[in-house]
Amino acid sequence: MHDLVIRGGTVVDGTGSVPRRADVAVDGGTITVVGEVSQAGRREIDASGKLVTPGFVDIHTHYDGQVTWDTLLTPSSLHGVTTVVMGNCGVGFAPVKPEQRDWLISLMEGVEDIPGSVLAEGMSWNWESFPDYLDAIDTPHAIDFAAQLPHGALRTYVMGERGGDHLARPTDAEMDRMRDLVAEAVEAGALGWSTSRSAVHKTSAGEPTPSLTASREELTGLAHGLAKAGAGVIDFISDFMDEPEEMEFVSAIVEAAQRPMSVSIVQSDRAPDKWRSLLDGLAEVSAQQNIPITGQVAPRAVGVMLGWELSWHPFMAYPSYAALADLPREERVVQLSRPEVKAALLAENPVSDSEFVQRLSTKFESVYLLGDPPNYEPGPNDSVAALAERSGVSPVEVAYDAMMAQDGRGLLYFPMLNYAGGNLDAVREMLARPDTVPALGDGGAHCGAICDASFPTTLLTHWGRDHRNPELLFPIEWLIKRHTVDTAAVVGLLDRGQVLPGYRADLNVIDFDRLQADQPEVLYDLPTGGRRLMQTATGYVATVVAGEVVFEEGEHTGALPGRLVRGARPIPESITC
Repeated sequence: MHDLVIRGGTVVDGTGSVPRRADVAVDGGTITVVGEVSQAGRREIDASGKLVTPGFVDIHTHYDGQVTWDTLLTPSSLHGVTTVVMGNCGVGFAPVKPEQRDWLISLMEGVEDIPGSVLAEGMSWNWESFPDYLDAIDTPHAIDFAAQLPHGALRTYVMGERGGDHLARPTDAEMDRMRDLVAEAVEAGALGWSTSRSAVHKTSAGEPTPSLTASREELTGLAHGLAKAGAGVIDFISDFMDEPEEMEFVSAIVEAAQRPMSVSIVQSDRAPDKWRSLLDGLAEVSAQQNIPITGQVAPRAVGVMLGWELSWHPFMAYPSYAALADLPREERVVQLSRPEVKAALLAENPVSDSEFVQRLSTKFESVYLLGDPPNYEPGPNDSVAALAERSGVSPVEVAYDAMMAQDGRGLLYFPMLNYAGGNLDAVREMLARPDTVPALGDGGAHCGAICDASFPTTLLTHWGRDHRNPELLFPIEWLIKRHTVDTAAVVGLLDRGQVLPGYRADLNVIDFDRLQADQPEVLYDLPTGGRRLMQTATGYVATVVAGEVVFEEGEHTGALPGRLVRGARPIPESITC
């Protein structure tokens, strides 16, 4: 008997081939047969009328802390993801000395909006070096996970307090030490190292991330660490990609490392066409160096959720709200339900020096009712401003009432990036390029504002089924390939992402007609009762990791076959061409 047989499904195998009806047999955690399977399985799944796909590989998450207390790694695992890669954006928790822990928590809290108290109490901190960290997290989980060495932690570990000083430069001895630690981390199982040159990335105290102003010499020195190890990839994010000097930095880094790089790319309102020239510039550097450079792009807008329970909402700068802000949620909702409180708030104007807060409080043509199920490509008529005009009331009143829905749990949606034209046309163009992969879901991060770990589900539903213009849909086999074999290849995990004999048995059985990202909700299930946005999904009939069913219809089965993935994985020998 086979360990598992998935019968009668439509196999979308991850290669881009046309879907076909086939059975899939699994033995010892590996796919053994794709075709007609005559033998029985100890466990069988009827996949008639369903899609059978590889498990999704999400290469941009921030589960660095959560992996120590959450064996399920939700919400990513609820959206068909069977492998996550963390340690992106240059932030993480190793290497670290005891006296540096609070600073790394502050950095993660500021950059990724993960409550500091949750990180302080939730992690055991029984590590110092990066290899120690890998050993500490190498425990059973529902899905596989892999880590990258974060530049921020590495710099402060070696340079101490000088690591956060943007005028300081590592000494020759410190540079040699950092290079050796990069090699050590990769040899221990890190997939590579990550860095951030974004001014948006700050500690909770407002200090810029330590890697922001790293010199060319420092970045190429770290790259030499990958060259020394002969393995690993580079995760790179920068605000300065439109400057010629930054492209020269990229070229110098990949030349020194002789290793692949991926770069986060989004569309901003201020320069809505810049992303094209950035990707073209990266493609030119890639061709010159003959080394892959891939753009990480999002399958939809990067959208901020607004609500009374969340980090942001339109009334946070209103004077009368200040007296309510620190009340427990239930008491705050009771007060907000009082007509006189509502009237007082609606009669005021926001008071804030923050351009972002002012925008949330006044630019209601860019704020939308999220809807249930969520609408991730709302049009002009769906905005709060348009709804207010039709209703004959003010936009602030529409926003207030919308957030008071569902006992004060109603949500608004503000597409912050990738929505400059009021649609997802630019996103489609990004996805269609051969030098990009879908990513940037940030699973585990932005607990009080963003819930984009559902990106894999949106990729399939919006771009494979639901787009209002059928001519803009992508073939489902192409979409599956993008988030399986293509994402896996970017980080060197070549043993997964395809439904073929010899490959790792990470699989999804999907009822495509029912597939849907559910409405986000706020939970208080983190350590210390910390808050986070959670988004489940409907339509994932089964998710399989290493041949074991880990989720059925969104419910965990109790199986924990997932493990830490240490380093790159070659194509399985049995099918190497």
